[in-house]
Amino acid sequence: MTDANADPVVRAATLLRSHRESIDRLDAILVYTLAERFKHTQAVGQLKAEHDLPPSDPARESRQIERLEWLSKEADLDPEFAKKFLGFIISEVIRHHEKLQK
Repeated sequence: MTDANADPVVRAATLLRSHRESIDRLDAILVYTLAERFKHTQAVGQLKAEHDLPPSDPARESRQIERLEWLSKEADLDPEFAKKFLGFIISEVIRHHEKLQK
């Protein structure tokens, strides 16, 4: 009788399944985290609309991008990817804020 764990193909399949399960969990965390973030940005947009403030805050956005760039380096994540990701999120937030202003 052979040990199934000794078979490299079985080991690889087990590792692959484990990695994919982790990816699926992390995807769920990302989605729920983004949803929570957007709840807060919607509240900010509502406040901005109520007080006739501009939908965009370039100074804060710049600080956030710098902060994310630092965090991404700390996390060993490509800073350019992180900047693009945050840039996309910021553009969506501004779009939502602009809708609230109308």
